[in-house]
Amino acid sequence: MPKITKRLVDSLTPNAVVEAYAWDSELKGFGVRIMPTGVATYIVKYRTAEGRQRKLAIARVGSVTPDEARKVARERLGEVVRGADPSAERHKIRQALTLAELCDLYLVDAVGRVKPSTLAMDRSRIERHVKPLLGTRRVPALSSDDVEAMQRDIEAGKTAAARTGVGGVTTGGKGVASRTVGMLGTILEFAKRKKIITVNPARGVRRSPDGKQRRFLSAVEIGGLGRAMREAENDGETATGIAAVRFLLMTGCRRMEALALPRAWLDEEHSCIRFEDTKSGAQLRPIGKAAFGALPCPNGSPWVFPAERGNGHFVGLPKVLDRLRARAKLQGVTVHVLRHSFAATAAGMGYSELTIAGLLGHSVPGVTARYAHVPDAATDGCRERSGRADLRYPSRSVNAWTAKFGKSYPKTVCSGFLAPSGIV
Repeated sequence: MPKITKRLVDSLTPNAVVEAYAWDSELKGFGVRIMPTGVATYIVKYRTAEGRQRKLAIARVGSVTPDEARKVARERLGEVVRGADPSAERHKIRQALTLAELCDLYLVDAVGRVKPSTLAMDRSRIERHVKPLLGTRRVPALSSDDVEAMQRDIEAGKTAAARTGVGGVTTGGKGVASRTVGMLGTILEFAKRKKIITVNPARGVRRSPDGKQRRFLSAVEIGGLGRAMREAENDGETATGIAAVRFLLMTGCRRMEALALPRAWLDEEHSCIRFEDTKSGAQLRPIGKAAFGALPCPNGSPWVFPAERGNGHFVGLPKVLDRLRARAKLQGVTVHVLRHSFAATAAGMGYSELTIAGLLGHSVPGVTARYAHVPDAATDGCRERSGRADLRYPSRSVNAWTAKFGKSYPKTVCSGFLAPSGIV
């Protein structure tokens, strides 16, 4: 039984009837298997802890050198000594779910547990990014390297494609890549709970910085946008679209919170919107009285911003805003910039992050929020002033606001409800 070398392997000839073997003299269990067809494979033979004999293929002869195959064989025999069964593990992986199959199971399980809007976004990312890049991979064989490679490919635009229906092109980018990795981590955590895997390979993967919105409109830019809206309205621009832009600036609502807003959720008596569902769940969101005045007149539609055709709600806001932006000669203005501008206005007027979070509908810790049925005094005061600052006084700076309302006007607004608690 000689040592397996390249010369020995090249000299081996197949048996026309049965498999032939050549065993290594240096490492017990390491050898070469030659099939009657002439196909030769490096293998390792071992016994499990239960005494069962296994043969594990390492690699085809010619794809690696005998020394490289021997090194792998030694590693596998070491695993056997520690109680593992490499052959059984390989069969388990080959029979395991693919990532595409796991994603489909997750989507079925998530129905009724995850919000429909979130589920639709997850399904889109799965079909557009995850399945094309990793869908055929067996779940137990996934590694953090695979997840990181997927993230790089999405960033590079390898999964870019034209959208079906309304929209342009799915281009990828760092933000999409980061959110897709986060979603994949959730799916793999689902697999872990179902005992499909024991370790989540997406955990610990460094995600790309998810580009946070830093652009907001200055007072001068808000004034320019206001003039552009008035001019566009006179020139025949869709009144619903202009009203939606104005409403977003005056309330800080998210795009679909406004466009898909049913009139039944408006509570003008208490100056708020009673959202039955948002990104953060059901909410009561205060808005200024001026914002109610900016809404289109009711026309029998259940939507605050009805579509110009059909029974749905208005959807053409990005195009309207783009035309308004061009008319006002502004750069980098997206729908989310309107929300960010509302928050920046409130921050510039001296309101706390907690108050602004309440206005924007961000999740705010506190058990008291569960029992609130009308807007509190802090957000009530802030929503009136930030809403008016956006459009009623579009050209005023923060200093001008201070001059109008007094140096301590933010504290004065809050003092009415904070005084009884002894905070001020």
